[in-house]
Amino acid sequence: MILKTGEKIHVITRRNFEGDMRRHFIGEVIEASGSLARVTGYAFVLDNMTNHYVRRPDQRTRIICLADANNIINVLPEGADIEHARYTQSKQSKMVVTDGRSFALDINEFGLAR
Repeated sequence: MILKTGEKIHVITRRNFEGDMRRHFIGEVIEASGSLARVTGYAFVLDNMTNHYVRRPDQRTRIICLADANNIINVLPEGADIEHARYTQSKQSKMVVTDGRSFALDINEFGLAR
């Protein structure tokens, strides 16, 4: 199995069109089988007015296809705290997702600041 129960992941859903909503998901793998994973966590969407990612308040369980080309999946470090995950700007003006303690992941596509 490529993902294990208990691993934490960050999923970026690729946009198909310029106007599509920018959606991310951060969660913990509850179960994985073949190319599918059941993940419980939080959805984040980009607020175009403030240019900040906003966490949806309710926890969700999603089935994520690992073979779907529209999903960019990052495995987070073992100690990542998804309850405290948030988006922030780095000193280099790059968008970073972090829990403020154990990880900081640069999420800029193609290395461009947004």
